[in-house]
Amino acid sequence: MLDTVLPDPITNDRPTQGAARLRDQHGRVKRKLRLSLTDRCNFRCSYCMPEHPVWLPKASLLTRAELLRMARLAVDQGITHIRLTGGEPLLRAGVRDIVSDLQTLRSSGLQRLSMTSNAERLGELAQPLADAGLDDLNISFDAIDPDVFETLTGRPIAPVLRGINAARAAGLPVKLNAVLIRDRNDHQILPLTRWALEQDLSLRFIEYMPLDQPGRWRPETVMSEAEVLAVLRTQHTVEALPRSAEPATRYRIDGQDRVGVIATVSNPFCGSCDRIRFTATGELFTCLFAQTGTPMGAQMRAGADDDALTETLHRAVWHKQAGYAAQPGPVERTILMHGMGG
Repeated sequence: MLDTVLPDPITNDRPTQGAARLRDQHGRVKRKLRLSLTDRCNFRCSYCMPEHPVWLPKASLLTRAELLRMARLAVDQGITHIRLTGGEPLLRAGVRDIVSDLQTLRSSGLQRLSMTSNAERLGELAQPLADAGLDDLNISFDAIDPDVFETLTGRPIAPVLRGINAARAAGLPVKLNAVLIRDRNDHQILPLTRWALEQDLSLRFIEYMPLDQPGRWRPETVMSEAEVLAVLRTQHTVEALPRSAEPATRYRIDGQDRVGVIATVSNPFCGSCDRIRFTATGELFTCLFAQTGTPMGAQMRAGADDDALTETLHRAVWHKQAGYAAQPGPVERTILMHGMGG
């Protein structure tokens, strides 16, 4: 359950310096920012990409300086973790320099800088990213079978495996994310789990969410958390671990704490959500399922100073809705997942 609605922190009892400042009307404090670097992607995963994507003009994307400014504003208001997303963030020119830029926020309160990637370009970029200060990686990895992988993504698996190995060689902790779609890759649950355990890698199964192009998602295509666990129990011992504020429920598999399930559809975690996200154009979405965003990037380019942008940030976060738990089902909007940032 969500907490009791609190007074508006902008107009009444504004938090003092040093306090947790980004709080919504349901009492949830925001500590994590998803920062998209581009809407472009070299994969064609159906749960994320439309059949015929139309990319944003490059001039509309936030520059390096603008990305740093937006991130700094968020960190100044209590954000401690930033995750770089896309599209595919490794397609962004100067991605290593962006990671390096964000290191300047460590002294202001940034504790962790992460990235979500499809790993295809990690073979060449893993070490430079680690040298620039990246802390860890989430890698989208929906199948271990090469044919299934290519059917799902439109790309071969070999460069991704090389990227995973390069990341590990560079000392970057790696977590695998697998979106499950019934009758497409649900038969990969056991092979993926076995491979992750053998490789000593963490694996998160993610329920298929209604965030792709309109009309594609259907409830019957969702592999629920309960169904995933039932499959795992056919060959493994499964023990639930205590819940945290993280979106995944973690499970000990054969004595190893390596597997989790993000059950947005069957068991939403909205009550503990501590995330906000900026698109590559600087539009603020306070919820993955929000119908509209707040155009902070446009406001910034129109000349708004930091105080005005911070005020906008507070108000948008304050009015964040209860989330998918309160309004389940597909969301109608023009922006799709590749433009939103995962």
